[in-house]
Amino acid sequence: MSCQKDVLIIPNNNAPNYSEIPTVLLENYVNRLYIDLIGREPLDDEMDVDVQFLRDHDVSLESRDSLIFKLQFDTLYIAGDSSYKHAYFHRLYDMVKVRLIEGASNGDVLFYMSNHYADYEVDSVAGNIIQAHKHLIKYYRLKYVIDSESEYYDGLINIKEMHKRMINNSIYDVINMNTFNFVNAAFDNLLFRYPTQNEFNNSYSMIEDKLPHTIFGYSGSNKEDFINLICNSREFYEGVINWSYLTLLARTPTTLETDFLMNDFFVTDDFHKLQRYIMKTDEYAHF
Repeated sequence: MSCQKDVLIIPNNNAPNYSEIPTVLLENYVNRLYIDLIGREPLDDEMDVDVQFLRDHDVSLESRDSLIFKLQFDTLYIAGDSSYKHAYFHRLYDMVKVRLIEGASNGDVLFYMSNHYADYEVDSVAGNIIQAHKHLIKYYRLKYVIDSESEYYDGLINIKEMHKRMINNSIYDVINMNTFNFVNAAFDNLLFRYPTQNEFNNSYSMIEDKLPHTIFGYSGSNKEDFINLICNSREFYEGVINWSYLTLLARTPTTLETDFLMNDFFVTDDFHKLQRYIMKTDEYAHF
């Protein structure tokens, strides 16, 4: 006869009754969602509608997901914001700029662009074709930074491509002058760690000497290759998860949380889904 396991009953471990959450906590949650996603507090009518929506659905995880999704993707006209989607993608663009290029405004970017284009014209007239081409490349790399907002909005690029553009331009180079600082900054900014000595040596020589070297299991021989390799690595995705937890929960994720989220994020590049996962939790909502 087989042994029958005793049923383990944990006292005081009832499922939370979300329908009894005080209104003030729901309002705080809605307020926080608006600030974190679109950069402003909800208007009174927005607050009333969204709190009632959560109430009507017993503050379920599905209703929270729907509310967050609305703030990320709803395209109905909203006075002052154009739409929730427009405000959300603009804020996200600004947040990535804060993370990587010290929050440089579009005006700053355009200023650098105009300087590069002026240098391009001077060298073109003087017949310095190679130097003129270098200035034109710098101009377009900054243009790609600005274009990344609308292209990410339209689904033409993903969060990885936006990060690539943010570290492959003259503003990032000015902030992190010379190859030594660039390599260390790229690892620190994207992966939340500094390179090992071997990683640093290979990365430095790849960029500075344009010699073939291997990092993250793949070979490259120039700065473009280095940027592609670091942004295509698993650690890049782990870095985005870390960044998301730090900005939304003021803590780093556990190993279990990272492993769970990586199963989807590494395959889909769906940063918006990653945000929703974090923002619909009781921890984020303070329920």
